[in-house]
Formats: sequence, C-alpha cells, structure tokens
Amino acid sequence: MNKKIKIQEIRERLKRGENSIGTWMQIPHSSIAEVLGRSGYDWVVIDLEHGSVSVHQLPDLFRALELGKTLPIARLAQASAKDCKQALDAGAGGVIIPMVESAEQLKAMRSACCWPPEGTRGVGFSRANLFGKNFDSYNEEAQNPIVVAQIENIRAVENLPEILEVDGLDATLIGPYDLSASMGITAEFEHPDFIAAMDRIRTLSKKKNVPCGVHSVSPLREQLNQRIEEGYQFLAYSIDAVLLGHIANNEKS
Repeated sequence: MNKKIKIQEIRERLKRGENSIGTWMQIPHSSIAEVLGRSGYDWVVIDLEHGSVSVHQLPDLFRALELGKTLPIARLAQASAKDCKQALDAGAGGVIIPMVESAEQLKAMRSACCWPPEGTRGVGFSRANLFGKNFDSYNEEAQNPIVVAQIENIRAVENLPEILEVDGLDATLIGPYDLSASMGITAEFEHPDFIAAMDRIRTLSKKKNVPCGVHSVSPLREQLNQRIEEGYQFLAYSIDAVLLGHIANNEKS
C-alpha cells in the first residue's frame, strides 16, 4: 500500500466536507488487524494508551492492516516525542495525540512527528522506509504525517481557539469518557454541560475549517449515524473488543 497516497485521499475527503471512518484496536493480534484491515475502513487506530500493545508488535499489526489497504494510525500512550518517533518509525501513517490541552503542546508534538526541515523528529533507517531502501520516497511522507489532536479535557475546550490555529493539524477527535471525567460528570453523556462542551468543540472546529471527530464507542450503527448527522467528520467506530463482545452477547440471547 502506498501510504502517502492513502494519507492524501483521507485529507482530500475531509477537505471536501465528507466523512472518514475508521475503528479502534486494543487487542494486539495480527489476525484481528487483518480482518479489520479488510473491512472497508479508511484507517484503524492501534491504541498504545489503553490497549495492551507493545512497540515491538506494531510492525506486524501495521503490515496486517496494510494488506487491506487500510491506513495504520497510532494513538500514542502519551504526548511525547519518544512515542511519536517509535510509532511513526514502525510504519504508522499518522498519530492521534492524547490529552492535548494547549497550542504550545500541540506545536511541539507536531514538530516531533515530522522530519526536518518541517520538524525535529530524528532521521534514520526504520521499518517505515524499509530500513533505508525507500529512504528518499519516505522523506516526503515523513514531512507531513496525519496529526489528530484528541480533545478530552475541559482545559482543552477552553484553549481550543488557539489549538485549532496550529499548522498541520488534520482533525480534532473528542474523547467522550475523559472529557466528561474532567468535568466531574464521568460518562454522563446527556448532561447539559457535556452536550454544551461537545457543541463548542464542533462549532469552533467548523469555524476554523478543522474537521471535528469523535470516538463513537458504542457498536450500534445508529449511534454512529447520529454522529454523522451532527456534523462530525473524523469518526472512530467502536473498539475491536467491544464489537466482539456485542456480537457474542447477541448470539447467546
């Protein structure tokens, strides 16, 4: 799979105001990645924050996704330059940065994702450039990987106008559980304060022409469709283990 072309296709779709839908993976098994990679998603996120995934497992998971021409993206364990480098060197086409709370933090992270001259990420042979064989062609991709800022704290909502001004930001992605927890209303998704925060994120993102996304954790397709109708563009649909549990429970009932 040509990741550079896939990245450009996703960006163009978002720029046209269309949706880009992926899913979330926490179980580190390449067979699951292969199934999800052939399920028609634009991208699949490998969750390094809450999933039981080790860095050394990333190449096999990414290869399995790429078999189905699905872009591998990594949700970093934390907002650190080390995590950016390891995920991208392993072959991720982009990163989702957790707990972004300020423009300064996002600028530093975006720089850590890009090779010079665009950023400060260390340059070297890695799986991403086939250990030097594709060094020249990868150089262009390494200047501009997909960067998504996860908005999951009320401080991020307060600082959102500045966050949305950061160059190279492809989308925002709301983490509903952490966002609600930061407001003292964990998982109270019908609470008026939570709904108001969601509306503010979506409205400001649209005003700044930054695609807004949300993680729709429920496996129910009607909830995903509702998010699409609400105007979200970059949508993570459920989680591998949640999807599996949902089907298993339905079969038993």
